[in-house]
Amino acid sequence: MQQLSRRQKNNKQKIQKQPYLDIEQAIKILKETATAKFNETVECHVNLNIDPKYADQQLRTAMTLPNGNGKITKIAVLTNENNFEAAKKTGVDIVGNDDLINLISQGDINFDLLIATPEIMPKLAKLGRILGPKGLMPSPKSGTVTTTLVDTILEFKKGKFEYKADKTGIVHVSFGKANFTIQQLIENLIAIYKSIEQNRPSGVKGKYFKSLYICTTMGPSIQLDLACFN
Repeated sequence: MQQLSRRQKNNKQKIQKQPYLDIEQAIKILKETATAKFNETVECHVNLNIDPKYADQQLRTAMTLPNGNGKITKIAVLTNENNFEAAKKTGVDIVGNDDLINLISQGDINFDLLIATPEIMPKLAKLGRILGPKGLMPSPKSGTVTTTLVDTILEFKKGKFEYKADKTGIVHVSFGKANFTIQQLIENLIAIYKSIEQNRPSGVKGKYFKSLYICTTMGPSIQLDLACFN
């Protein structure tokens, strides 16, 4: 069994065993456990009562956090040449067409988000096996397939991001950095909860949320009582 470091043991002792009913208290403890030598990312892990293998129980959408998530996202755009100049003016990182598709097909993926215009989507069908597993396949539902290219790019540059439930029905979302204020993290966390709630899949029966944990990159998990969001 792997031995816990002194730092990990000290952090674990700061956390109560029962779920936290007070979001502010939980976030305060979370910040206290961010003791690594870098600015740790703050994460939220939400276990949902869904089975994503069924089409009516899948969760995939996009949102913008009130205070951003502190992450710099490298954006690539696939569109026709008529849109190249307008896209580049937004300061987007990569703009291309067939040349970019060829790079992706060779496994050269140097971006965090891919935005496409509808006419390009048929060309992307063959790249599903490459982009799909990485969560990079553009989708109208997530807002990454768009006819309003410039507006969409600017939204994502302001911090809009996509999230989805994994195959086990768990949503993993980064909602800030350890140096965010307690209030900023609370506002972001509540926004995530509300977004997941509002995008409840139609096939879900009964209880939707099963559990919710928060943590930092190197810190222990902290469970929140779901009642604190109501």
